[in-house]
Amino acid sequence: MKTLASRLIGLTGGIATGKTSVSDYLKNIYNLPVLDADIYAREAVTENSPILKAIFSRYGDVIKLPDLRLNRAVLGEIIFNNSAEKQWLENQIHPYVRDRFERELKLTQPKTKTIVLAIPLLFEAKLTDLVTEIWVVTCDRHLQISRLQQRNGLTSKQAAARIDSQIPLSKKVAAADVVLDNNLDLEHLYSQVDTAMQSNNNKY
Repeated sequence: MKTLASRLIGLTGGIATGKTSVSDYLKNIYNLPVLDADIYAREAVTENSPILKAIFSRYGDVIKLPDLRLNRAVLGEIIFNNSAEKQWLENQIHPYVRDRFERELKLTQPKTKTIVLAIPLLFEAKLTDLVTEIWVVTCDRHLQISRLQQRNGLTSKQAAARIDSQIPLSKKVAAADVVLDNNLDLEHLYSQVDTAMQSNNNKY
């Protein structure tokens, strides 16, 4: 997909590695537009959407909250313990997310030379063709598990299952143009972002 923007940063990494900290920094400090795959994925399952109806049809009432919204906790337990169900769900949502990115890029690209595409499943959803460079946020596995447990209230086994459902971080790092190490504090992380931003001669 060709765009007018000269720099399309695909920001990714593993779950709970610190991608949001980086995207917020790029948005607040560098004033860059951030297109967020998580927002589009939530849009895909809004009330009465075709994808939500398909999910309800497949899993029944167990997946519904009392107000008829999606029970994400139950859905998570299903897909993170069954690779076939996870694949089915992604086949519903990923095309919607790609379409939203393509539409937003058409609107955003004439306004700025640099756009951030925050895509946790950049590799898994095969969206690398949308970006010109790939930034991967990484940290040690024990930190990743701990952060995910604290953030989502999960057991260590549940956290590990969610991590293991994604492509290994080592493979993402191997395919990255920029690797951001988030094993220390935010100051250390942000200094790496600053260096990466300055690595391109184009004014952002």
